[in-house]
Order: sequence, then structure tokens, then C-alpha cells
Amino acid sequence: MRGTDEKQDWMFSYISAEKRVPKDHPLRAIRTMVDAILMEMSPAFETLYSKAGRPSIAPEKLLRALLLQVLYTVRSERLLMEQLDYNLLFRWFVGLSMDDKVWDATVFSKNRERLLDGDIARIFFEQVLSLARSQHILSNEHFTVDGTLIEAWAGHKSFKKKGSKSSDSSDDPGNPTVDFRGEKRSNETHESTTDPDAKLYKKAAGQESKLCYLGHLLMENRNGLAVNACITKASGRAERQAAIDMLEELPGKARVTLAADKGYDTNEFVEKTRSLNVTPHVAQNNTNRASAIDNRTTRHSGYAVSQRKRKRVEEIFGWLKTVGFLRKTRHRGVDRVGWMFTFGVAAYNLIRMRNMMEAPA
Repeated sequence: MRGTDEKQDWMFSYISAEKRVPKDHPLRAIRTMVDAILMEMSPAFETLYSKAGRPSIAPEKLLRALLLQVLYTVRSERLLMEQLDYNLLFRWFVGLSMDDKVWDATVFSKNRERLLDGDIARIFFEQVLSLARSQHILSNEHFTVDGTLIEAWAGHKSFKKKGSKSSDSSDDPGNPTVDFRGEKRSNETHESTTDPDAKLYKKAAGQESKLCYLGHLLMENRNGLAVNACITKASGRAERQAAIDMLEELPGKARVTLAADKGYDTNEFVEKTRSLNVTPHVAQNNTNRASAIDNRTTRHSGYAVSQRKRKRVEEIFGWLKTVGFLRKTRHRGVDRVGWMFTFGVAAYNLIRMRNMMEAPA
């Protein structure tokens, strides 16, 4: 029998959002972990807010909403507020009741600025790692390092000679006519007027140069969790220098191994890692010169294992650039791009941990 197409203007329901979300939904385990982490971060939140005045959006709700934006690839705060208005799953995760009014997108963005100005993403990332250590799913012996390009929110037309005057007022200021033919442009003589921290760079010969940043990851090899992340200005030495900086931040002094691709096969980098009590399991680059990695390293079976495991770091970069919408950043400046990069890596770790840990009852 065919059902009738009845239209109901008003709906009354006595079922809460908590009961609407399935017991086995993936976000339940993530919500439990996030709530525990945010409780530990409460002292850090206290330092960001005044003791007097009108209450703002709770920072816990802000971070849960930003986490949803990364996990579900919501491209703007305005669309995020739209989802929060009618999506019961989003309301439940953030902590809004069925009748709570959703924030204005501008109000949400202004409140979010306070978190961006603080070091909240780094604290959140460290708390995620602390939770992983308590579950004994982090390796402290074998690591992988790698870097990737993060395209800046700046176009080639903004890349102008330093100290140059603005374009002709008769031209369209939003999209001026620019002729690059015959002009030699480099980071020494030019900079972006939109994002001065962005640098013109390419990772390999034959590729196009882009205004971009370099994102760096240090991954433990057992379960593929990122243990450190940072953003730097793009340069030919930035990847190796960032790797050294992250290695120096590793706790303990026990000998560890570090896997990396051919770009790290230089005498300077290999010698520096060995001085830090790190065994460099770097892929050999025998293209135009002798490799800095010899048979003393490659003859061990652990070297082949590291070369196999290091490819998992590309899974993190792939997730960040697709789901985490970091193929091209929506922020400007190395500090803010770094904030979003670190927060995105923390979100990836939560997903990996959820897949490895049993969901709490």
C-alpha cells in the first residue's frame, strides 16, 4: 500500500541528540578522547580569558567545532554554523542542546581568533600524544621524517618586487594585468604583498614554482602516529633543518633510528643525526654523487624495515591535503598556517587512535 505524502509544519520530539547518535558511531570514541583532553587543557584556557565581562563562546565548544570542520572538510565557518543549526550529530559533538541558538559566523570567527593567537593547537597536539602514550601505542625507538608543500593563500600576481609601488589605479585593483615575460623573479628580490611569509619554491626540477610553505612531520613507525609537526618558510635547507630541530625535541637519550627519503641524503645531515645518537636510515641518493649512507647502515635488516615503514608518512600528508583541506591553506602567515597544520595532524592522530583503541563503553 502506498504511503501518503503528509507535510507536517511542527514536530515535537522527546528524544535527545544523545539518543539520536548510534552507539557504534566513530565520533563517540573521538568525543570521549577529546573531552578528556579538553579537561586537561582547562588551565591553558584560563590564561586566555579575562575574569570580568560577558561570557564568550566556551573554548571547549570552539575546539570541538573546529575539529568537526577538519574531520568533515567543512570549507568555511559559515557552512559550519549552517551544519550546527540542523545537523544533530554536529550539535551533539560540540555540546549544544536541541534548543541552543547557533552562533553567528562572524562571532564564531572572532572568538576563534583568541585560540589562534594562543598556543592552543600545540597544547592540544601534546595532550593527544600524552593520551596515546598512556595507551602504550607510541614507539620511542623508530621514526620517519618528511616534508611537503602547503600552497599559500596568495597568487603569483601578488609576488612583486620589494619596495615597488602599487599598480596603476586605472587597472582593476582586485585582478590587475601583470606581464611576467622576461622578468627574473626570486625570493631575494620579490615578495608577496598578500602573504610576505610565503616563498616561491618547487621541490623538484620540472615542477612549477608556487608560493608556499613547507610542512614537516616526525612519525613513529610502529602505528604511524605523528609525534611532531611544524610549518616553516620554504627553502632548500628547511626540510633537513626542521628534521634536526624535531629530533632534538625527542625525550630521552636512547639511540633511535630515523627513516627519510633521498632528499635527506647529505653528509651534513647524516653527520648531525649521528651526533644526536640517531641512526640515519636515509634512502640512498646515487644519482650524481656518492651517497652519505654506506654499507655500515644498509647491511642491517632494520634498514630495509625502515625504508618500508617510512612510506606511511605519505598517508598523513594525503589525509591532511584531502580531508583536512590543507592542500591550500586558508590562513596567512607562518604562525597561523602552523597552527592549523598542527591542529590537523592532531585530528589525524585521533582518528588513528580511534581505530587502534577499543571504543570506551
